[in-house]
Amino acid sequence: MSLSEIEQRITAAKLAVLAETELLHREFGRARSEIKHDGTKVTAVDIAISQHLQEAITRQFPGDQFFSEELAPTAEPVPVTSRFCWVCDPIDGTNNYTNGISHCAISLALLENGIPAYGVIYDLARRALIEGGPGRGVWDGGKPVKARPEAPSHHSLIGFHSPVEKVYAAEGKRVIENFKIRGLGSSTLHLAYAAIGLLDGVVEHNNKVWDIAAAAVLVEESGAAIHYLNQSPFPMREFTLKSARVQYVAGNKAMVAKLREILGR
Repeated sequence: MSLSEIEQRITAAKLAVLAETELLHREFGRARSEIKHDGTKVTAVDIAISQHLQEAITRQFPGDQFFSEELAPTAEPVPVTSRFCWVCDPIDGTNNYTNGISHCAISLALLENGIPAYGVIYDLARRALIEGGPGRGVWDGGKPVKARPEAPSHHSLIGFHSPVEKVYAAEGKRVIENFKIRGLGSSTLHLAYAAIGLLDGVVEHNNKVWDIAAAAVLVEESGAAIHYLNQSPFPMREFTLKSARVQYVAGNKAMVAKLREILGR
C-alpha cells in the first residue's frame, strides 16, 4: 500500500530532523552567536540546520513552500500558495543553546492549506523526538502520550515567559501569584510539554508563528486546547518576519478557562 501524501511528508520530516541532531549536540554550548536586527540571537548552527532541512524537504517535495525564521529572503510578506508548506525554527531557545543550557529544540511543522497538520520537535535536553498530528496521536520518544487531565490548582506547573510589553505586567503578576512557574527559555518546549503531560498549562505573550506551529498541533491532538488571546495565526496565509506576536493560553479545558479568568480575557 502506498503512503498518503501526508504520511510521506511525516516520514521525511522525522528523518530530516533526526539527521540534524548530531550537529545540534556537537555545537551545544560552543556555537557563537550574533545579534539580529530584531534583537534576538542567531548562530551558524541555526542557519545550517535551516538550510539542511530545507534541502531535505524540497528535494523530495519541490512543490512545497518552506519557511524559516533564519532563511527568509525578504522582510516582505510571502503569500502561502502551495497546498503543503513547512514552518521551521531550527533552534528554539538559541540563548539557552549558546550558553550551554539544554532547554532548546529543533521545530518543524507541516501545514496543509495553512493549517498545522503534523509537528516534529527534537528536545535536546531529553534527547527525545516529540511528534504528532490530527488523528495520528502524540508521541514522545515513540510512546503515546496525553495532556494532563488534572484540574487547576496552586500546584499546577505553568510554562511562562515574562511579557515583552510592560502593559502585560499585571497579567504576569496574576499568573505568578496563582501557579508554580517554569520559564524554560523555549516556547516550543513549553507548548510541547503541555501536550505530553510535563506541564499543566502555558501562558504566552511573545510568540511568532515559527515558535508554535509544530507544537500547537500537538496540544490539540493531546486532549488539551489553545485559546488565542489575539488573532489566531492559522490558517497561515502569508509568512513574514514582521508578523504580530501571538498570544495564547493552553492546557486542558479547565486550565484554559482558569487562565482566561486570571488574565481577565
